[in-house]
Amino acid sequence: MAAGHEIALVLTQPDRPAGRGLHAAGSAVKRYASAHRIPVLQPQRLKGAPEVEQVRALRPDALVVAAYGLLLPPPLLEAGRYGALNIHASLLPRWRGAAPIQRALLAGDRETGISIMQMDAGLDTGPVLREQRVPIAPDADAGTLHDELAALGGDAIVAALAEIEARGARATPQPAVGVTYAAKIDKRETRLDWSRPALELERAVRAFRPAPGAFALLGGEPVKIWRSRVVDGSGQPGCILEAKGELVIACGGQALSVAELQRAGGRRQPAAEYLRGHPLAPGARFA
Repeated sequence: MAAGHEIALVLTQPDRPAGRGLHAAGSAVKRYASAHRIPVLQPQRLKGAPEVEQVRALRPDALVVAAYGLLLPPPLLEAGRYGALNIHASLLPRWRGAAPIQRALLAGDRETGISIMQMDAGLDTGPVLREQRVPIAPDADAGTLHDELAALGGDAIVAALAEIEARGARATPQPAVGVTYAAKIDKRETRLDWSRPALELERAVRAFRPAPGAFALLGGEPVKIWRSRVVDGSGQPGCILEAKGELVIACGGQALSVAELQRAGGRRQPAAEYLRGHPLAPGARFA
């Protein structure tokens, strides 16, 4: 909008329960569109939906898609003069799919970025119109990296639309090599496996922060691990090596020093505060 484009219509997911009362709440996209008097549609699905014809009837120049979460059928992909342009949070063809930010962090990638992609019927397989790279900071988590890429994606789509208007679309096919898939995060992945190297566990803590959070079992109860770092140490995987200030836990390689954690039903706490209320001694063990 700030770049001067006319947004004729917004499609966003149906309202979902949110907050402590679990009252139905619209997405941030819906709230923004409503505040600016832009018509909003919220179909449960798009295949065969009447909303598809409503979009086509508008004869739009382009559709801009960002983390929508619904599969776009061919009639919708072809509705715009310049097709559908997807703002994807990776450097394609690396990390096609649902969770590119988390997968990049889990893999220890040094950089990522934004790809403005011409959508086709495949899973993030279309040609790329524009790419912008960004290094991944050593302390980046899914939340901070998401926000950085969101801002970058906003700039990138405006630039891509300007290029299309000036010269027409010039998209480059994705290379056949280097393809990886960013599968949706499974809840089971968020449980820390202490037999894995500490470096992998530290990456998992950041990849699952702020949601859903990495966790481990202590005395049969789940404990979420929010902040950690790799330190020297050895012992049986899961065994607590130190419990002063921070909680040092042995892993399959080196150790993980936990600086912030949370009991089920409790609040996030610095490790020192947690240990004052729930003393632990070296030798105790996470499952």
